[in-house]
Amino acid sequence: MSVAERKGPSVGVPFVDLKAQYRTIRDEVRAAIDGVVEEAAFIGGKALHEFQDAFGRYCGARHGIGVSSGTSALHLALDACGVRPGDEVVTVPNTFIATTEAITQAGATIRFVDADPESFCLDPARLEAAITSKTKVVMPVHLFGQTAEIDPIAAIARPRGIRIVEDAAQAHGAEYKGRRAGTLGDIAGFSFYPGKNLGAYGDGGFVTTDDDTMATRVRLLLDHGRTTKYEHIAEGYNYRLDALQAAILSVKLRHLDAWTESRRRVAKAYDERLAGIDGLRLPVEQANRRHVYHIYALRTDRRDALKSHLETRGIAAGVHYPIPLHLQPAYRHLAIPKGSFPVAERLAETFLSLPMYPEMGEPEIDAVCSAVRGFFEGKRGA
Repeated sequence: MSVAERKGPSVGVPFVDLKAQYRTIRDEVRAAIDGVVEEAAFIGGKALHEFQDAFGRYCGARHGIGVSSGTSALHLALDACGVRPGDEVVTVPNTFIATTEAITQAGATIRFVDADPESFCLDPARLEAAITSKTKVVMPVHLFGQTAEIDPIAAIARPRGIRIVEDAAQAHGAEYKGRRAGTLGDIAGFSFYPGKNLGAYGDGGFVTTDDDTMATRVRLLLDHGRTTKYEHIAEGYNYRLDALQAAILSVKLRHLDAWTESRRRVAKAYDERLAGIDGLRLPVEQANRRHVYHIYALRTDRRDALKSHLETRGIAAGVHYPIPLHLQPAYRHLAIPKGSFPVAERLAETFLSLPMYPEMGEPEIDAVCSAVRGFFEGKRGA
């Protein structure tokens, strides 16, 4: 029985439901896995090449390259942009640490820019002040499934020769002015972590670019810097996407647009049923953008109490992300004091992510919305 078929007021609502998704595509996935196993082509091979071609076309990029994770995708993208020790990369503090890990792995120094309070992405109005003579790359994060506002970012970066690397880990199929994430900057990195809108059954990532030289560099480095089996022209990494994950992702890619529309359906229901609640701010799809709702993050000063209220009613909720990166213990050496990025800090204190997955049906949506309204309206059983 699918999630949507379950009835009754006592329905528990997980944050995501990958089991429900699997049940809808089980036969396709098993056939794809069997095909790889029967050919014993686990590294490279037909399954990988077919997926690379398919997802590259989906994004609209000339080059699509499978890699081992979203983190390795960003690391390779930065290297392909020529980032070296002594360079600086500008990004936001309200993101997962993989964004900044890639920067330090490339040998560069992190420089933060505060977030826009409406889109939650990099605020272009604050970007110019963060740029120095050492800035090599700006890395906007397409947070929660909505792209950053690329045009004003590019207007600042391009005249200075600064490259744009998209962190598109949460933005599979998201659009800005009709163009898909992965084609908005010079190069982009995606994640296929299992909970993503397009998720593998393990780790995986992807690089997209229209630049031939960058693509050649990425392909070289992801497989130990070799051009033939035993000739290595550079030290590289073991950053390959394995064929089993590629085969699974090929199956799931065929369903991605339908799943995106379902996510947008759930988001619209949340928007309509939670509108007008005092003390609650809902996410807003910005002009000229198509949100794919990897995360549906509302804001409230009563975040922790609301989260507890939902969880006592069997409704899972998440917090993305409770500690902005400049305040993380891992970056204490940067000596950035609290208050330096007030928007990001405020978002970290007030974000609460509601359940969001394509298989959500009316019982689940109703349970979530009734519980949220009940909390703010003081209804004891809601």
